[in-house]
Amino acid sequence: MNPVALITGASRGIGRGIAIALGRERRHEIAINFAGNQAAAEECRQFCLQAGALRAEIVQGDVSLREDRARMIDFVRTEFGRLDLLVNNAGITSPGRADILEATEESFDKVMGVNLRGPFFLTQTAARLMRGSTALEETPRAIVNVSSISAFAVSTNRGDYCITKAGVAMSTKLWAVRLAEFGIGVFELQPGVIESDMTGPVKTKYDALFAAGFAPINRWGTPDDVGRAVVAIALGQFPYSTGEVFHIDGGFHLRTL
Repeated sequence: MNPVALITGASRGIGRGIAIALGRERRHEIAINFAGNQAAAEECRQFCLQAGALRAEIVQGDVSLREDRARMIDFVRTEFGRLDLLVNNAGITSPGRADILEATEESFDKVMGVNLRGPFFLTQTAARLMRGSTALEETPRAIVNVSSISAFAVSTNRGDYCITKAGVAMSTKLWAVRLAEFGIGVFELQPGVIESDMTGPVKTKYDALFAAGFAPINRWGTPDDVGRAVVAIALGQFPYSTGEVFHIDGGFHLRTL
C-alpha cells in the first residue's frame, strides 16, 4: 500500500510544482484537484507520471463549495482507499485588486470562501479520513497549508487576500494542536514572489522590486522551490515539529537595518 496525497489547485502554478516534486520521489499516489481547467489538470497528471509518481488521478472541485469538498474526499476514499498528505494550495487573489476603500463585500466573500473557509473545512473532512487510516511505516501523515507573505505584509489593494492568509496562519496552529494526538502534523508554507499565473499580471512591478534588492536571495521564486518544501514534510524530515511556518521567500521576511 502506497501513501496518498491530495493537492488542491494543482493544475497550474505552485500546485503543479508541488505535484511534480512529489512525483519525482516515486513514493506517492497523487490526487490532482482542479476547479475549472481540466486540460491543465490532465497535463499536470502526465507530468507527474513522467516524473515518477506511482499513480496520478484528477478530481474536479471548488474548495469553496461544501458539496465539492465532500466529493473530493469521497473520490480519494473510493479511488485510493486512504489519505496521508493534504496540501491546501488552491487560492485566488483579490478580484480587481481594488483599494480597501473601494473593495466590495462580494469580492471579500469570494476570496474568503476559496482561501480560508474552504481549506479549513476541507482539512476537517480530510482529517476524519486520515485519522481512520492506519499509519504507514516511515510515511508521516501531514497537512500543509500554502499561505503567503501576505499573511504579514500589507497590500492595501488586496485587503481580503491578506486577511485570508493571516487566517490560514492561525488555522494552521489550531489544526496542529487538535490533530497532534492522531500523529498528523500540520504546517504552513509562506511563499514569497513566485512565478505563476497569479503573479503574471504584476510581473513588471516585481521585476522592478528585485532590481532594487527586494530580498536577500534576490530572484523570483519558482513552484519547484515550494514543491521541495512539501516533499521534505511528506518524507518526514520534521518528526518533532508541528504548527511550523516555512518561509519560501528568499529571506524577504527578515528585518534588516
